[in-house]
Amino acid sequence: MDRFNAMRVFTRIVELGGFAKAADSLQLPRASVTILIKQLEAHLGVQLLQRTTRQVSPTLDGAAYYQRCVSLLADLEETEAVFSTSRRNPRGTLRIDMPAGIGRFIVIPALPEFTARYPQIDLEIGLNDRPVDLIREGVDCVLRGGLALDESLVARPLAMMDQVTCASPEYLLRVGVPNSLDELAGHQVVEYFSSASGKRYGLEFQIDNEIRLVDLPKQVAVNSADGYLAACAAGYGLVQTPYYHARRELQAGTLVEVLPALLPPPLALTALYPPHRQLSQRVRVFVDWLVELCAHPDNGLQR
Repeated sequence: MDRFNAMRVFTRIVELGGFAKAADSLQLPRASVTILIKQLEAHLGVQLLQRTTRQVSPTLDGAAYYQRCVSLLADLEETEAVFSTSRRNPRGTLRIDMPAGIGRFIVIPALPEFTARYPQIDLEIGLNDRPVDLIREGVDCVLRGGLALDESLVARPLAMMDQVTCASPEYLLRVGVPNSLDELAGHQVVEYFSSASGKRYGLEFQIDNEIRLVDLPKQVAVNSADGYLAACAAGYGLVQTPYYHARRELQAGTLVEVLPALLPPPLALTALYPPHRQLSQRVRVFVDWLVELCAHPDNGLQR
């Protein structure tokens, strides 16, 4: 039995919550994964995994062993990187997740530069606005807008994104163009809500060093960035969105900026990854490349 390989299989089962998912993730036959875990448990003389019809979870011994394995495998990967060409030419699959708009407008158009620099890295990219459980879903790195609230993850700041307040021309023709916060009375918003936390977002404006919240009624609420902008274009009210996401609509005239002298607060863009993956050369070079990308003056993150 290859004990290091068995450890990799075991940690992936714990992270993904199942034998089949782990086998698919590691591109191994499912039978091989089952045999490896049986051999590992026999070698250690303890049961590592509790199997039910719905899920697989670590036993108390398994949870303790998992923490040791994660640390040991991270040290092994770093040690191998120091003495191998993989430090200069990292290889393997990198699983990343990001908001759909960031992927469509910022990252993927620039991605050929990254893959040309690191041709032996294969990318699996998830595009969605929902929170991702990096450990359970086997994701190496996520990009998120807003505050990084999960203190268990390593956070690498990438940029502060400018935001704009927008509405459709038809909506403004119907309700009027506000020129001050007081003139927002009688207006409505498209409300954005988090499907995970249930938190709802209205309008915010940065006045000097303070954030002013403006509470307006809504008729439509959505939980995706694309739907949020689509509802605005359909005339359902005011929205606040990162500039990059509305730039094309603003240039085309399908959306119009409102209150340009009263800006929303900027929104942080952050790369997040589990602590045991911070030594991964694949994660390191990708995040370093993201820092370079976000520093380009014409990337759309700032106006």
